[in-house]
Amino acid sequence: MRESTFTFRVNEELKNEFSTAAKTRDRSAAQLLRDFMRDFVRQQEDERAHAAWFRCQVQKGQDSANAGNLLPAAEVESRFADRRAATRRLLESSE
Repeated sequence: MRESTFTFRVNEELKNEFSTAAKTRDRSAAQLLRDFMRDFVRQQEDERAHAAWFRCQVQKGQDSANAGNLLPAAEVESRFADRRAATRRLLESSE
């Protein structure tokens, strides 16, 4: 992969503090900046992937609801009341 130079201005005090902190980790400031850049790009990719997954899940839910695959609210409440009760019993038996 071809390399290029990235130049930017930074307060001299911050530059010195960053370089000192990098040395305490046996890294150069440039190495840490490359790591930060890679991590930031990876984080952005992860966020885009999650957003795409989430939109897909919402669309599936909307498609399912539009197809009539719905449960009455009372039935949902009843099912989760049963789950909460089972969880409480489990917690009480483990005490």
